[in-house]
Amino acid sequence: MPGISVVIPAYNEKNGIGPVLEQVRAVLGASGWDFELIVVDDASSDGTAEGLQDLGVKVIVHEFNRGYGASLKDGILSARHEFVLITDADGTYPPEAIPALLEKAPECDMAVGARTGKKVAIPAHRRFPKWLLGKTANYLAGFRIPDLNSGLRIFRRENALRFFNLYPDGFSFTTTITLAFLSNGMKVSYLPIDYRHREGRSKFRPIQDTANLFSLILRTSLYFHPLKIFVPAGLILMGGGLALLVHRLIRGSGGQVTTVVLLMAGLQLLALGLLADLVDKRSQR
Repeated sequence: MPGISVVIPAYNEKNGIGPVLEQVRAVLGASGWDFELIVVDDASSDGTAEGLQDLGVKVIVHEFNRGYGASLKDGILSARHEFVLITDADGTYPPEAIPALLEKAPECDMAVGARTGKKVAIPAHRRFPKWLLGKTANYLAGFRIPDLNSGLRIFRRENALRFFNLYPDGFSFTTTITLAFLSNGMKVSYLPIDYRHREGRSKFRPIQDTANLFSLILRTSLYFHPLKIFVPAGLILMGGGLALLVHRLIRGSGGQVTTVVLLMAGLQLLALGLLADLVDKRSQR
C-alpha cells in the first residue's frame, strides 16, 4: 500500500484536535496505508500543541501566527509520503469519509470531499458568498466545481509542489490549489461528504476573507486563463462605446470623447488579453 501524510493546521483548537487525531488514526490504521500525522500549530495561545508529541504526532510550531495556508505549506514540505491528506482540527470534516477518498486517490491527481452531503452545517452568513464564489470560479476555470474550498482532500505531494509559489498564506490555499489543478488539465474527483458544526470559534472573517477570495480567484485566472477576463471586459467596453456612438448619431448629441475612450480602452484590453495568453502559452512549453 502507498503511504500518506496527514497535515492538520491548528490555531487555538485545544478542545477539538485530540478527538480529530484519534478518529483519523483509527480510520487510517484500519485502511492498511502507511501514514504519519503532522500538526502545524499556528502560534496558538491556548496550549494546542502541548502533549501532542506523546500521541506519536509530528508537531510543527510557528513562532507567530502566519495563517492557514502557511501552516499547510509547512506541513506539505515536511511530509515524507507520496500522498498528502489535509483536514481541519475543529471536527467539522467527518473522518469516516477518508476511506472513500483513499480509494479514489490513486486514480486521480486530487480527491476532494465536497460538502454536498445530506447533513451540511455551513453557517448562514457564509452560504451566499460561497455560492457566488463558486459560480465565478466555475466560469473562470471552465469546470463545474462542487466545492471550491473544501478542507478535506488528498493529493499527490509532487503535484502540489508544482504550484507552490502560487499558494497564499491565508484561507485561500484550498481555492488556489483547486484552480491550479483544474486549469492545468489535472484530474480532480469529488465525493459528497457531510459537514459538521465546528468545535470552538470560527476564524473566518466573512467580509475580508470573501473579498480576498474573489481577488485570488481573479489573480489565479489571470495566471492560467487571461482571455476569460480580458475578452469579456474588452467587449463590454467596446459595446458601451458603440452603443454611445449609435445614440449620438441618432440624437445628434455630444459624447465623442467618451465614445473614443470606451472603444480604445476595449481594444487595449483585448490586446492585453491576447498578449497575456501568448505569454502563458509560451511559459507552458
